[in-house]
Amino acid sequence: MITITKRLKYLVLLILLILLLPLISMQFTNEVNWSFLDFLVAGILLLSTVVAIEFVVQNINKKSIKLLLILGILAIIILIWIELAVGIFGTPLAGS
Repeated sequence: MITITKRLKYLVLLILLILLLPLISMQFTNEVNWSFLDFLVAGILLLSTVVAIEFVVQNINKKSIKLLLILGILAIIILIWIELAVGIFGTPLAGS
């Protein structure tokens, strides 16, 4: 179980600030064109990443395993984000 810590609250606030970047960019340029669904998916991906990493940090004691799990989580989330953006694997979810 994940305890809601001060660090987790700050990370959720950071996610909201990150999601503000494309929202602000959309006001100044037509190059950024996100829909509500884009913000929702990005928020879910970022939040699930933060929760997964926080779970590993709180529950795994051995540093080498903790580091490998965190790197694995980050690698998976980066691959998912890239697939959704440009479609490197050619799935139906690809953004291209």
